[in-house]
Amino acid sequence: MFQVCGYAAQQAKAPLIPYSFERRDPREHDVVVDIKYSGICHSDIHQVSDEWGWSTFPMVPGHEIVGIVSKIGTQVTRYKVGDRAAVGNFVDSCRKCGPCQKGLEQYCVKGAIWTYNGFETQNGKTTPTQGGYSNKIVVDENYVLRIPDNLPLDRSAPLLCAGITLYSPLMHWKAGPGKKVAIIGLGGLGNIGVKIAHALGAEVTVLTTRLKNKKKPRKWGPITFTPHPIPTLSRSLKGISTCLSTLFQSRLI
Repeated sequence: MFQVCGYAAQQAKAPLIPYSFERRDPREHDVVVDIKYSGICHSDIHQVSDEWGWSTFPMVPGHEIVGIVSKIGTQVTRYKVGDRAAVGNFVDSCRKCGPCQKGLEQYCVKGAIWTYNGFETQNGKTTPTQGGYSNKIVVDENYVLRIPDNLPLDRSAPLLCAGITLYSPLMHWKAGPGKKVAIIGLGGLGNIGVKIAHALGAEVTVLTTRLKNKKKPRKWGPITFTPHPIPTLSRSLKGISTCLSTLFQSRLI
């Protein structure tokens, strides 16, 4: 074990304060990542506030982690010291169930091991996982991602949660040339959704109650802005092939 530092909530709704804790020494297939940036996800706020009812404390949040590999285990083959690396929402799984065998570890039958507010077991000892609001993290190489050299590290961090949250459905529903995509809301998720949908070649419509947002994304390309009062929402979606709601309160739509 070795000492690291971070910021933790000591109890629900408490402010984050400096916190020292231990990470495991790297095992054969482990990678040590010196964390450079960790995005702030709305899930972090939910978890620290114990709004979902299963938070454990002290809690070091953060699952949008990017940094530089500083040490590797003796059997690591995917990474070397100095590589740009990232860690997302989970850091392990059972690796044996159907979803894990298909590369869908997030649906692990026994439950994926979350990057923070989870538990992992080593040598019969169970310890809580702690996230990216810290200076180092140790993760099995199979649960580490690579950051291309042409992506700035600070701008890459949000892709680890917000990015995949929008990228996954857009790819699943085959957004691209000839398709019309609607994004409801232009907050953090909505911004990323618009960028990805536009990059895929889709025709993008933003449904928002704040039409002042029209000034934001002109550099992204041609985008249609439409107000979406509840009674007219169905008319706003006419001709849309894929609609993604990024609002965190479903009652708003």
